[in-house]
Amino acid sequence: MPYREKKIEKLYYSIGEVSRMLGVPVSTVRFWENEFRILKPMKNKKGNRMFTSRDLKNLKIIHRLLKHEGMTIAGVKKKLSGKWDETDREYEIGESLKRIRSLLVELRDSI
Repeated sequence: MPYREKKIEKLYYSIGEVSRMLGVPVSTVRFWENEFRILKPMKNKKGNRMFTSRDLKNLKIIHRLLKHEGMTIAGVKKKLSGKWDETDREYEIGESLKRIRSLLVELRDSI
């Protein structure tokens, strides 16, 4: 089996990096920051947004709900207002399933 390098998680991500990871324009990330109170990136001395890994995870959840599940901004706000733990758990399960699938495909291809 090929050597799998463990990804090193950064402490902070720039808005450009977040934009590329999500596949959305920087303006969309800024818009979501204004719409969702859960997103509170730090700003450096220059005023650049610095997103933590928690912010990135929250953005991925918001992205999935909006883009993949077809929810509206209002719908996402409503869902997140009372059931954040449930939504977070659903996201973690989905991410685990993606990793398992990737490992299975890699295993299949190595046989």
